Amino acid sequence: MVPHEHEIRLAAFKWLEEQTAFDDVLPRTLLEKGFTYQGQRVTLIGPQGIWKPKVFKSIPLSITTTPKSAYGDRFQDGFLLYAYRGTDPRHRDNVGLSLARAGQTPLIYFHGIMPGKYVAAWPVYIVAEDPRSLFFSVAVDDRVINFAQDTYSEVEDDARRRYITSTFNVRLHQRSFRVRVLEAYRNQCAFCRLRHAELLDAAHIIPDRELGGEPLVPNGLSLCKIHHAAFDRHFIGVSPDYEIYVHTDLLHEQDGPMLRHGIQELHRTRLILPKDPRQAPDRDRLAVRFEQFLRAI
Repeated sequence: MVPHEHEIRLAAFKWLEEQTAFDDVLPRTLLEKGFTYQGQRVTLIGPQGIWKPKVFKSIPLSITTTPKSAYGDRFQDGFLLYAYRGTDPRHRDNVGLSLARAGQTPLIYFHGIMPGKYVAAWPVYIVAEDPRSLFFSVAVDDRVINFAQDTYSEVEDDARRRYITSTFNVRLHQRSFRVRVLEAYRNQCAFCRLRHAELLDAAHIIPDRELGGEPLVPNGLSLCKIHHAAFDRHFIGVSPDYEIYVHTDLLHEQDGPMLRHGIQELHRTRLILPKDPRQAPDRDRLAVRFEQFLRAI
């Protein structure tokens, strides 16, 4: 790897760390703009999924899976299978990823969870390639290890990378669920209308570990963090008719303005619903959850 390019990669990783300090879902416009390194513009994403900024010679900086990609990128057996560009293994973009594999050059992976919004993983490595199936195998690795992969055995390397890649795949599903739920509720708490997205969560009506707990918008509520915690612990419930109820113990408790205005005054008010009726909370799921709330009273 050309030392100058290596320094730019490290600068790109550092820039991503800064951009994801508070929210790891990044807008595409930010990635297209990129950052400036020693007077040169470094873009992190572009029209092609395999992206090499102008300041790089031959090895790409990033690979991208767009939302609703038609290329068949998928996670399988602990790795990401990333499609070749086209059907010619000798295409310069495919050759660039082959060179990245040969030199164990760290890349960035961007996964689109919805149009215009991406989650990033870095460093990622090309660990295998199959010109017959036209797929590269990609592994996410630990950010704190040295890029020279000589501190782990090959077996340890493989196991670590499979685990980290699988963990990233789980995170993708979680982030996708959050973004879709918050967007459905217009980035506000469905209980109190708080509109600061940094303070909002996507709460499952049926927990994801249970039957019916799929990460679907009708199984979610956009809630601020305090109301999410209260909902999870059955201090607050929502009926199938979209009415909010507060646990009787809290209704009779006296503990300052937060309890009074933030929770008690929610009792028997109406849930704020998405504009699209198809995204409204599923009544059957609410019925199951509300029965659990009633048992806790």
